[in-house]
Amino acid sequence: MTDNQSEAQERREVVRIRGLNKRYNKKSDWAVTDVSFTCYEGEIVGLLGHNGAGKSTTLKCLEGMIPYEQGEINIAGYDIKKNPEEAKAQMGFVTDNHATFIKMTGMQYINFMADVYEVPTDVRVKRLGELEEVFQLGDAIENLISSYSHGMRQKICMMGSLIHHPKLWILDEPMTGLDPRTMRAVQEFMHSYAAEGNTIIFSSHALGTVAKLCDRVVLIRKGRQVDELNVKKIYEENPEFDFEEYFLKNEQKN
Repeated sequence: MTDNQSEAQERREVVRIRGLNKRYNKKSDWAVTDVSFTCYEGEIVGLLGHNGAGKSTTLKCLEGMIPYEQGEINIAGYDIKKNPEEAKAQMGFVTDNHATFIKMTGMQYINFMADVYEVPTDVRVKRLGELEEVFQLGDAIENLISSYSHGMRQKICMMGSLIHHPKLWILDEPMTGLDPRTMRAVQEFMHSYAAEGNTIIFSSHALGTVAKLCDRVVLIRKGRQVDELNVKKIYEENPEFDFEEYFLKNEQKN
């Protein structure tokens, strides 16, 4: 029995991807080929790979932003193709460009996202207070998002993705542009959020962040899944394991 199978007996499956294949048009190469992995409650799972490896494409298929040609994606028991509304209600997604409605104020955006997910007023007020402790936008939340810096837009995007307390939180390059204090706060929040029984999937180029945060890592190269590592187990068995060296050696393979 594998480690993943053992975990499946103990914790509920939140994400199941099987045989995912995606290309953007019939004449192009496959952006993603036969990607398959599972994530469980309480896990932080990293997608690791070079630029153009297929990380963002995988996440956008998972979230339901783009269609895919072959495969199965299941979120907390809901098929993303057959039950898209139910599946999307289980997740929050932070895109790599941190897209928001820039003509709204930060507060208007938070309330818009809360309305979309039908979060009651009293609940959203409580959750906003909890998120403000992490992201500390302060009075700027009343300003137009168009006036925000890159880092501030990233913060409000994260806050909006969390206002409904999703079972699955998906982040594409989440730390880029954040100041050191917020980066540390987000990392601590990710650990506590997963500890509540939620699941986090994120892509990153920051190998140190991946090694520090993740329970497991799925390595993607040229659109193909080439390895899956149980990071916690590796460091328990070998505290001197060089994650960066391992990654770079895999990137040099044909």
